[in-house]
Amino acid sequence: MGRPVALVAEEALVDEVLHAAAVVGCELERVADVDALRGRWSGAPAVVLDEGAALACAAAGLPRRPGVLVVGTGPPGEATWRCALELGAEQVVRLPDGRGGLRAALADAVEGPVDGGRVLAVLGARGGAGASVLAVAVGRAVLAAGGHALLVDCDPLGGGLDLTLGAERQEGLRWPALRLTEGRVPAAALRSALPGVRRGDGSLTVLSCGRTGPGPAPEAVVAVVEAGRRAGGTVVCDVPRQLTGAACAALDRADLAVLVVPADVKACVAARGLVEQVAARGVRLRAVVRGPAPGGLSAAEVVAAVDVPLLTAMRPEPRLAAALDSGRVPGAGRGPLAKAAREVLEVLGAC
Repeated sequence: MGRPVALVAEEALVDEVLHAAAVVGCELERVADVDALRGRWSGAPAVVLDEGAALACAAAGLPRRPGVLVVGTGPPGEATWRCALELGAEQVVRLPDGRGGLRAALADAVEGPVDGGRVLAVLGARGGAGASVLAVAVGRAVLAAGGHALLVDCDPLGGGLDLTLGAERQEGLRWPALRLTEGRVPAAALRSALPGVRRGDGSLTVLSCGRTGPGPAPEAVVAVVEAGRRAGGTVVCDVPRQLTGAACAALDRADLAVLVVPADVKACVAARGLVEQVAARGVRLRAVVRGPAPGGLSAAEVVAAVDVPLLTAMRPEPRLAAALDSGRVPGAGRGPLAKAAREVLEVLGAC
């Protein structure tokens, strides 16, 4: 996909348009006249015109196309509206009042069309259930398939999801350093600022909590999750059992929530209260039952006890604790964990 193109002559508007592009991480190409614009008209992801340029483009007979934005400093006149309609303009933006709309439109152009973006929330029935490990394994499964996955750590007391991914020594932003409260976040800029793993065309990045300091604000979680969804990737949120504001922000945007339940009585009892809280938010919830089962509980007995439909039952992952302690990424092979992650992705894709 090429760069958005701008044909804007008025100096005050040029400054506004360039500033909006810079804010959302959009590289904008400026052209001098309609003749220069003609060759880029069909292929550019967006076209920004001032009112004079819109009149000139309509007079030159340029065809209608999506992604046309007309900008001006005052109320648009009748001729401007007529030309905007002829060109198929999606917005006529009055600056500086309409800065937000211009930025959003340019951000959409940079990120491309949304196609298949999904959000998954992963919770554990009790401490040590393995929710963080499953979240990372799902991210690894996306990467193995050549897709883009964003891991979002919503648990400030979890020690940092980058540790589970084996990315704790990589440079990049963590929640304490990300000065973000709310608003729109360009997905491309976010992806480039975070630690993670790249393989071919795919990527797995992580926005981790720090070892100390506060966790993310709910508004920040919303902005990051929506950025990942708009970019068409898979957003995997590691959600704590204590449903904080940030945890609820992730759950409220999830297409699917997965509850990891170890196959023991204590986990089943702990899960019941959490299930009620999650269900009250209207989230689609499924259970992943994790072995071993010290008392012989079956997966069917576990899901009957917690009253959640079964997504999959997972056998114990060999040498998982040793792999985590040595910094090896879980779910990278063909074992039970990788299989469960692929099954979670299959259900998420059908949501």
